[in-house]
Amino acid sequence: MMVNCRTILRALPALLLLLLAARCAPVDVLNATISTAGLTVRHAIPYGPDPRQAMDIYRPAAITGPLPVVVFFYGGAWQRGARGDYRFVAAELARQGMVVAVPDYRLAPKAPYPDFLQDAARAVAQVRASAAAWGGDPHRIVLAGHSAGAHIAAMLALDPQWLRAAGMSRSDLAGWVGISGPYDFLPIVEDDIKLVFAPANANLAATQPNTFADAPAPPTLLLQGEADTTVEPRNTTALGAKLRAAGAQVQVRISPGVGHIGAVLGFAPLFRGKSPVLADVTRFVLDLRPVQ
Repeated sequence: MMVNCRTILRALPALLLLLLAARCAPVDVLNATISTAGLTVRHAIPYGPDPRQAMDIYRPAAITGPLPVVVFFYGGAWQRGARGDYRFVAAELARQGMVVAVPDYRLAPKAPYPDFLQDAARAVAQVRASAAAWGGDPHRIVLAGHSAGAHIAAMLALDPQWLRAAGMSRSDLAGWVGISGPYDFLPIVEDDIKLVFAPANANLAATQPNTFADAPAPPTLLLQGEADTTVEPRNTTALGAKLRAAGAQVQVRISPGVGHIGAVLGFAPLFRGKSPVLADVTRFVLDLRPVQ
């Protein structure tokens, strides 16, 4: 049976109202508008023994590959979040011709720094080992993240120790994307964030991606909303400037009128006109060359 897209769009307001009346979380309402038709989705693939050490994989069903692979780390101040909440990111990227992995990771305060970085590195190593079986190209792996997830992606891409401990090198990455990320947030003033990074109190500079900006960094795309009041845009512009000065390949794009959440909401069709994030990330990923 052929489905009329206009009919679906006309029904969306009623669907959204129904979900809101049922007291569904806003992200559930958003994800209810995201179709996985034409995609293959695998849930809860483990990369470690902890229940939080699992990921979901999205890929186009009709494309055999090998496709570029994006590992997306969500935000939530390193203390909140769940992979299922980010179907609106993963499905829309997969629809552009990518394999997309969304890992969970252990959260602070139960698992403070550096536990979540160790989990993230372990997830990336598992993705690289399994990419070919999923139709992905293990030589075109791109890390991406929003907010605290952008910090995680940045630390893995810039500080060699994390991927090395998982049996990889940052030279195994084709590139990385940071969306509205905190890359230089010292001094830490929020009490909950102090708890996240308490194990590193003797050397907090080692928790900052800006500390590790250098020429061997993988190709970098930094995106930020100009109206972001949660993570100041100076984080993005300063890291971009430091990477560029070191001789790294970096692109920086600041979107006027876009806030912190708006930057990532642009992946979803309902908000596509508010943020160019999907087009920016797609263009960057598809243009990257495989690593040797």
